[in-house]
Amino acid sequence: SLREIYPDIFNTVLVPKAPELVATPYRFGGDKEEAQQFFEAGLGQAFANIRAAMSSEFPVTIYYAFKQVDKNSTVVEDDGGESVGIASTGWETMLQGLLTAQFTITGTWPMRSEMSNRPVASGTNALASSIVLVCRPRPADAPLATRREFLAALRRELPAALKKLQQGNIAPVDLAQAAIGPGMAIFSRYAKVLEADGTSMPVRTALQIINQELDAYFAAQEGDLDADTRFCLAWYEQYGLKEAPYGEADVLARAKNTTVDRLVGQGVLAAAKGKVFLVPASELDPTWEPKVGSDPSAWLCTQQLVHRLQLGGEEAAARLSFDLGSNRSEDCKALAYRLYTTAERRGWTEEALAYNTLVVSWPAIQEKAVAIAATPRVQLGFISPEGGQRNG
Repeated sequence: SLREIYPDIFNTVLVPKAPELVATPYRFGGDKEEAQQFFEAGLGQAFANIRAAMSSEFPVTIYYAFKQVDKNSTVVEDDGGESVGIASTGWETMLQGLLTAQFTITGTWPMRSEMSNRPVASGTNALASSIVLVCRPRPADAPLATRREFLAALRRELPAALKKLQQGNIAPVDLAQAAIGPGMAIFSRYAKVLEADGTSMPVRTALQIINQELDAYFAAQEGDLDADTRFCLAWYEQYGLKEAPYGEADVLARAKNTTVDRLVGQGVLAAAKGKVFLVPASELDPTWEPKVGSDPSAWLCTQQLVHRLQLGGEEAAARLSFDLGSNRSEDCKALAYRLYTTAERRGWTEEALAYNTLVVSWPAIQEKAVAIAATPRVQLGFISPEGGQRNG
């Protein structure tokens, strides 16, 4: 439609591919490094052009489709020690280009837009997510910060942002991506973050630190959990659903102020012939109900919710959520985030999917639970027509 207006630009049938910003090695004789340099340089120039042309009155939103590639690398701690951190190579390239163009990232939001069955993804590790980044120009007088100041700001502000994301019911599969937004908002508010040796902290290190703080956020929530759940969580992170020696379970149970016999009695742990293992959600008693006056563990309630959702859908999960009460139900939702993160990093796909599904279905489950609460109790079976009261 623009050929008559711009004949020099639109005089070919297909779009010219040579200047296209893609890091495809075959266009550079198979040289991956040259392809990456071409992509990064072009991306940086594109952002610089956007920065020069934009109005300071409005934010810039960039819809970024990228392939998630996580790499482990060493992170130097404040005390000089080292730890392994996780950073996304796709994010690193994008964010470095934005920071070089003097942008401040104020938010990120994942969009579930890419289909795994599209032709380019068939049989390949193709695009996983699309991300919307919200940016504003960084002020010319943006301050410098030390690594310690950056960490202090991150630990002060990131937990509240993560809690808000969870309250917004963002799927666990997207939480790590969305957490980059508030984390990089802190990092990019500074002109530079200086390491102890005076060098500027690279984006890769910042991303690794943000991922570490995400782990710390989940770990901090453990103190609010009951003893039985703390045992199950620690055991799950170490062994998953596999068998392990009874002696190790006994030592861990004592450390968590519970006992193996108590956990077996609850039905969350199985012990036989000197071995113990966590009972999978699919093998739990489907008729289980919380008893009046009892305080079942958050682990048991979460596994039962997963089981009910798989067996009877949102309606069955809603009935159990109603019986558990709002406080315990919210504990289960928070625990599902933590369990998803563990399962996803260990490659336990089926487990991760179950926890992600529970959180994604949460609004519908709670909506149905509210409807159940509004139903006359005689219809629910709590009070019989003869006036007798039923436990449950």
